Amino acid sequence: MPLRPGRAYRHFSGPAYTRKEFIKRTPGIRVILFDRGNPDRDFPVVMTLIADEKGQIRHNALEAARVAANRVLESEAGRNNYHLKLRIYPHQILRENPMAVGAGADRISDGMRLAFGKPIGAAARVTSGQKILTVRVPKEFVQLGKEALRRAAMKLPIKTRRIFEKGGELIGS
Repeated sequence: MPLRPGRAYRHFSGPAYTRKEFIKRTPGIRVILFDRGNPDRDFPVVMTLIADEKGQIRHNALEAARVAANRVLESEAGRNNYHLKLRIYPHQILRENPMAVGAGADRISDGMRLAFGKPIGAAARVTSGQKILTVRVPKEFVQLGKEALRRAAMKLPIKTRRIFEKGGELIGS
C-alpha cells in the first residue's frame, strides 16, 4: 500500500493510541539509530531543532531527517567531530481504514463513519517548543551543523526553528 503524504497525519485529535500490548500486528518503526557520531566527546557548540507547532511526525519522516543530517555531518566533519541525537520516539500507532478503489467502488465503499482502522505505522507526537534533533559540534563546524539541521527540517511535516543551547556566544549569533 503506498504511503499517504505527511499532511494526512500531521494534525491529531483525541487520545494517544500507544498501548502496544493490546494491539495486534504492531508495525515496526523505521528509525534505526537515535545517536550518531561521537557521544563521549565534549563539544563547545550545541544546536537544536525545535518544533514551532504541535503535530505528529511519522517514523519514516524522522528517519529521513536523521539520515539527511547525518549525511552532511559525516561526509564533511568526519565521524569523530560531531554528535547527532534524535530526541523523540514514535510511540503513537497510526491507523487507517482501507477503502475500496477501482470501478464500482463507490457502491461498496460507504462503510462506517469514523471506523477504527488497522495499524499502518507509527508517529511521534510533538508539542510546540519540543526538541526534535540535537547536534553537538566543535566551533569550526558550526555552519555545517546549521546546514544539517536545515536539511533535517525540510524532511519534517511541521514548522521548526533552530536554536543554540550552548556556544552561541562563541560564534556571534
